[in-house]
Amino acid sequence: MSATSKAIIKQLKSLGTDKNLAGMARFGIATEKAFGVPHPALHAIARQHRKDHALALELWESGYHEARLLAAFVDDPKQVTRKQMDAWVRDFHSWDICDTVTGHLFEPTPYAFDKAYAWTRSKREFVRRAGLAMMAWLAVHRKQEPEETFVGFFAAIEAVADDERNFVKKASSWALRQLGKRSKFLNKQAAASARRIAAAAEQSGSKAARWVAADVLREITSEKTLARLAR
Repeated sequence: MSATSKAIIKQLKSLGTDKNLAGMARFGIATEKAFGVPHPALHAIARQHRKDHALALELWESGYHEARLLAAFVDDPKQVTRKQMDAWVRDFHSWDICDTVTGHLFEPTPYAFDKAYAWTRSKREFVRRAGLAMMAWLAVHRKQEPEETFVGFFAAIEAVADDERNFVKKASSWALRQLGKRSKFLNKQAAASARRIAAAAEQSGSKAARWVAADVLREITSEKTLARLAR
C-alpha cells in the first residue's frame, strides 16, 4: 500500500468509536472489519482525494469497511471497468457498502444498465441486491433517459420478488417504488408489476412477494405520490 493509503487507514482507526460501531450493528451493518467512523468524517477525507482511482483501489483492497466506503467516494467513475465492478460486487457483505458503491460510483458508469440486469440474476444475496439497488439509483439519477429504457426492469424485479432474504426483499421493493415514483407512465407500469407479484404470491404462498407488492402499492398509489406526478 502507498503511504497515502496507510495514513488514511490510520486516520480512520483514530476516528472510530465503539458507540458508532454499536449504532452500525443496530442497523444491520456488518462490523467485523469496521472502525465506527461517522459519515461526515468520511466525506471530509474524501474531499481531499477526489478522482483518485489508484487510491480507491488500494483502499478497497484493505478490506476495511470505512476504507471501502471511502473508495466509492474518491474513485473516478470514468476509470471504473466492468472487471472492477464484478470484482467489487463479489466483495459486498453489507447493505450499506452495496448501496453506497452502486449509487455513488457504479451508477454513473456506462455499464450500469447491463450490470443491473446481470447482477439481479445472481443467486448471491448482495450481488442480487446490487442489481436491484442499481435499478433504484438509475430510476432516480438518470433524469434524461427515455422512460421506455426502464420498462425491462419490471420483469427482472418480478423474477426475484419471491426471494425471502431480507436485504433482497427490501431492495426489490426499493427498486419498484423508485420506478413508480419517476413518472406517470412508469407509475402505471410499476403498479401493474406489483399486482402481478401479488397474484403470483397468492399462487406460490411467498411471504416476500406478498410483502413487496403491498409495500410498493402502498407508496406508489398513495394520494401524495399521484398528486406529485400529476404536477
